[in-house]
Amino acid sequence: MLEILGTIGGNILSLPGILGLALGMMTRRLWLGALMGGLVGVVETLVFSGWRFDQIETMELVIAIIVGVIAGSLGCAIRLKGASA
Repeated sequence: MLEILGTIGGNILSLPGILGLALGMMTRRLWLGALMGGLVGVVETLVFSGWRFDQIETMELVIAIIVGVIAGSLGCAIRLKGASA
């Protein structure tokens, strides 16, 4: 359980969370922000595994993609709400 929570927290504070949020704030289309955040999650997992697909754990990849999608969507929502306020 602690490993899963550590992976989630690490991804939120790492590239999928921060860069996903920043990329999401660059667009006003929710699906595009979520897509860019998810792509950051995939790339981050590949970078930290040394570009070796046999070193990637499925749970880490899934968590990185989910965190990236949520962060990208949140960044887009921040931009939309800030632009209309």
